[in-house]
Amino acid sequence: MNKKSVFLWSLVIALGGFLFGFDTAVISGAEQSIQKYWALNSFQHGLTVSIALIGTVIGSLLGAIPSDKFGRKKTLYIIAVLYLISSLGTSMSTSWYVFLVFRFLGGLGVGASSVTAPIYISEISPAERRGKLVGLFQFNVVFGIVVSYLSNYLIGLTGEHSWRLMLGIQAVPSAIFFLLLRFVPESPRWLILKKGKTKEAREILDMINPATAEKIQADILKSAQEEATSVHKDPLFSLRYKTPVMLAILFAVFNQVSGINAIIYYAPRIFEMTGLGESSSLLSTVGIGVVNFSFTLLAMNFIDRIGRRTLMLIGSVGLISTLALVASTFYSHNFSGMAITVYLLVYIAFFAFSQGAVIWVFISEIFPNQVRAKGQTLGSTTHWIMAALIAFSFPYLSEKAGGGNTFMFFSVMMCLQFIFVWKLMPETKGKSLEQIGTTLVMH
Repeated sequence: MNKKSVFLWSLVIALGGFLFGFDTAVISGAEQSIQKYWALNSFQHGLTVSIALIGTVIGSLLGAIPSDKFGRKKTLYIIAVLYLISSLGTSMSTSWYVFLVFRFLGGLGVGASSVTAPIYISEISPAERRGKLVGLFQFNVVFGIVVSYLSNYLIGLTGEHSWRLMLGIQAVPSAIFFLLLRFVPESPRWLILKKGKTKEAREILDMINPATAEKIQADILKSAQEEATSVHKDPLFSLRYKTPVMLAILFAVFNQVSGINAIIYYAPRIFEMTGLGESSSLLSTVGIGVVNFSFTLLAMNFIDRIGRRTLMLIGSVGLISTLALVASTFYSHNFSGMAITVYLLVYIAFFAFSQGAVIWVFISEIFPNQVRAKGQTLGSTTHWIMAALIAFSFPYLSEKAGGGNTFMFFSVMMCLQFIFVWKLMPETKGKSLEQIGTTLVMH
């Protein structure tokens, strides 16, 4: 098995995840300066923070179209260009409306990346290493988050208009991502299923693992033939695919009602609510990024050993507890910034070890070959719609309902997630994509 090649290809594609994470979190260090710069009211401010998420929803919704039509690789080129244009445009904007347009373009890149990159890695990965390799995408997402937090902290020391450099620095990794894409091949499953290029696909499968190439090619061809001759020419939203559709939607919803994006987007503001100063808040936010990064790395080493479902059960218990502790601290009106900082760091550790590491792996696995891109689009779009709602509503909810009620709501949602994982979530570790697809669809 050519482990090195597959790992390097996955690492290059996972750079899309780094840009995803960086683009998503970089606004947290800039949002207050941007609000002051254009004298934005609360609605305009909420729109400025969430406009990228609106783009992300649309990017994820449309991501399957170029991914299926032009291929995974060409779609990733488009994503790299979107990231590059967005970072340069936002950093140089003198008009709030122009700024919104460029942040929206970056969101399109994030959304399309969340569909295409996990699909690509899952389609080139051997079954026994798929969790770890697709996990590279999430690992790079959190690496991008921690780098953006650290970058924001360092750049924030430079002066009043530092927010421009915070946003513009992303152009560097965007250009690197674009250049490195030329060294990765197209997905062999896409070549066979969408283009009928069996010979070209076989060459790539041989590069991945010559010992299993023939069997995998036969399985892909078999699934393609069954689809071609089957009476089940069903769309994604049909009885046949109801189980993977239900799993993808619920998983994505629970991922966001954990409150993760509220904490990532508004971390400095949450810490300031507890009485920490601006500099201490930014530094505490760096701590969140480091913990997120460390526990995602830890989860990558367990996801193929103990399985996706076990990680989710452990994480659910931890999230319920830590969110309840944060809520109770707000309720007491006698909180210290240090206590909430510690609780949120532990919360991030449990999230990274479970949902953070599992979501893109699990959703990329549960749909059959014929509808995988559409299924990934469904999961991604649901995820980003929920993320946009949470990011847009969090400032209002925390102001009107208070920090205690807001975090208690998140805790109750994690109780429901525990029941979902316990009763409904299947284990997918160690199975081929074709095996999983066959198990979860109705014939």
